[in-house]
Amino acid sequence: MTHPRDSASERARRTPLYDEHVAAGGRIVAFAGWELPVRYSDVALEHRAVRTRAGLFDVSHMGEVRCSGAGAEAFLEHLTPNHVARLDIGRAHYSGLLNERGTYLDDILIYRLAEDDFMVVVNAGNAARDAAWIMDKAPANCRVEDLSERYALLALQGPAALGILEPHTGVALGALRYYGFAQGQVLGKAAIVSRTGYTGEDGFELYLAPGDASHVWRGLLDAGGPQGLVPAGLGARDTLRLEAGMALYGHELDETRTPFDAGLGWVVKMDKGDFIGREALLVQKAAGPAVRLVSFEVEGRGIAREGARVWAQGEDVASVASGTFAPTLERAIGTAYVPVAHAVPGTKLGIEVRKRRLDARVVKMPFYRRPRA
Repeated sequence: MTHPRDSASERARRTPLYDEHVAAGGRIVAFAGWELPVRYSDVALEHRAVRTRAGLFDVSHMGEVRCSGAGAEAFLEHLTPNHVARLDIGRAHYSGLLNERGTYLDDILIYRLAEDDFMVVVNAGNAARDAAWIMDKAPANCRVEDLSERYALLALQGPAALGILEPHTGVALGALRYYGFAQGQVLGKAAIVSRTGYTGEDGFELYLAPGDASHVWRGLLDAGGPQGLVPAGLGARDTLRLEAGMALYGHELDETRTPFDAGLGWVVKMDKGDFIGREALLVQKAAGPAVRLVSFEVEGRGIAREGARVWAQGEDVASVASGTFAPTLERAIGTAYVPVAHAVPGTKLGIEVRKRRLDARVVKMPFYRRPRA
């Protein structure tokens, strides 16, 4: 299996919506081997639109891998730490691809399409490696296919998302629980409609044939415009997910971090039996992690960016994993892995930025929770 999407020697790839982004004035940047819009107007404006009304994202760079056959459920139980056998048809869950050390190859979603049919959604930067890993591990009674070329993926997010989408789909959106999905139509085009997202808001992700993506993109923007729907880029997606305490591979997660380090121990189901990485995680759980992922807020002016050094009690203890200005909170925020002694909320930190040290403090995750209806 080959995939050109992540090869530095290849030209950056474009989603089926590339021309739509250019026509809308999107500022195109390179991301994980793709040319994608980082913003259309202003990142903070797009961010606030999602928090208060709705935003539409092109996330077609994500990868999809299908696992089907009589052995698919047992295989995915062994491959991942969450409990696949407990997934009902029409439900998805968050999980990880771990190596034998219990550290992350990627964080993923698993959808149960039918009794013996699953879709694994992987991050763009890891798509080729993930597909190869899954294919290599699969037994003879589980068929694995890389379906990334067959799907475009749109994310309609925000408190107005349901009202915008509902008139244009036969799917009973109100009956879909969080992490539920159904197969139906959107604006006359076949789609998987999933009540999932990466923003901390209510919303839906739409899996479509690539040739249908522009029709649905334009149709939703036209229909949702009076309700404040705007196209949104990678910049707002990043600030939204960070406010909501959602990890990003390559920042909070990588091959040096376990779910216990990252505060994601809830995805690890030790009682389900053997899975890749289980033995290493048993050892770490017994001993306790040496570091923990924490959220921090900067006190005063200045922004802590990725890679900035983090100090605690006069010692250089970590580097910033993610850092930005949070438009909803109107303050600078970030994440870092610090020794457990410095992970208690309220702990004072110093963030080194341009040869000066910003005052910061550890706070509880997430920074933001959406209001409940």
